[in-house]
Amino acid sequence: MPRTSPKKKITNMHRGFQAVLAKKADLQKTDIGAVLKGVAMTLISTVGGASGALYGTFFLQASVSAGNRTELSPGEFGAALEKGLAGIVSRGKAAIGDKTMVDALQPAVKAYKQAIESGQTLEQALSDAVRAAEEGLKSTVPLVARKGRASYLGERSAGHPDPGATSTVLLFRSAAETLR
Repeated sequence: MPRTSPKKKITNMHRGFQAVLAKKADLQKTDIGAVLKGVAMTLISTVGGASGALYGTFFLQASVSAGNRTELSPGEFGAALEKGLAGIVSRGKAAIGDKTMVDALQPAVKAYKQAIESGQTLEQALSDAVRAAEEGLKSTVPLVARKGRASYLGERSAGHPDPGATSTVLLFRSAAETLR
């Protein structure tokens, strides 16, 4: 079975988000839920492998949380993140320690939520989420993958960062950089 490298996963995600950007003008004319649903459907149709389905599920579930609002408070954004995470966990049946995107996503969402609940700004909450996602990514390096495509590698997956956790870090970094 061929190995799914972080570089291939990033290229795959890049292609998907380029397709999202190509639809940017149309998406900007709608509410947040519709934007997130548009992102979901575009990722599902353009990103190969499990990542398209998983990130599509994330954005689709987040769209349900956002509804037809045109603005989200930091707390509402956190609720959308939580709903997206729950969708990924439900679909992929992964947990912390399985060496998947959940290893970075769950701590990032938790850090974001804790920061907002403690009164931090949106910018600080996203910075906390990035740091937590990065720590989650680092935690995947020594693990043997138990879920996802990397699990086909067995012991050979140890010593490498999980591609899904890598892409999760990149998404949170992008969100934080865009806010700045």
